[in-house]
Amino acid sequence: LVAFSSDEGMARLARSGAKVDFPALANQYEAQSNSIFCGPTTAAIVLNALRSRSRELPRDQSRLQAQDKRYIPGAFDPVIPRYTQDNVLAKSPKTRAQVMGEPMTVNGKPVQDFGIQARQLDALFRANGIHTRLVIVDDNKTEAEIRADLAENLQRPGDYVVVNYIRRAVGQQGGGHISPLAAYDKDSDSFLILDVNPAASGWVWMPAATLIKGMRTFDTVENRGYIHVRE
Repeated sequence: LVAFSSDEGMARLARSGAKVDFPALANQYEAQSNSIFCGPTTAAIVLNALRSRSRELPRDQSRLQAQDKRYIPGAFDPVIPRYTQDNVLAKSPKTRAQVMGEPMTVNGKPVQDFGIQARQLDALFRANGIHTRLVIVDDNKTEAEIRADLAENLQRPGDYVVVNYIRRAVGQQGGGHISPLAAYDKDSDSFLILDVNPAASGWVWMPAATLIKGMRTFDTVENRGYIHVRE
């Protein structure tokens, strides 16, 4: 793994031929507010990148405290319209409480399913009116097919791709994780992950084989994977 902030990390971005998504994602980037919210945070970043100039963006009033509004004129709304890692859950098929561990029924049994699985994140995007293509990384998908599919997305404007992998399979500490991909460097055969938890790992270039290994892991009901996202 190569840190984005290193000389080598910057050089990879400079020479990359598949980085069309990087500027918009970097401009909309935010860190997750708690250790469970990697999925909602990733969704907020991508939705803001897709709809940054839309007049239909939601306003998250929950980020204002009562004392913040004390001297604001009644007709003025200081909230900047945008998706947040809190308001994206308003249309999620999985409630905030369930994301935070409230027991839910899976295969007929009550379980604590912390966070968001790949298929659940896919449903969240679609509930927000977004077109998606979910790819579960199982044994039917070859490494070459997955690499080509991801790299092609990163060369094509107007859509994005998010990945769901498990940290301990890629040389990091921790469990399942979700973040956006921002670039692919052919020379090093590595992908740039804009990790939404900078306290655990900063933005990092990850070898394609390592990322695919991390996605080809089981998560509750099926393997992890990735999602293509577009308007």
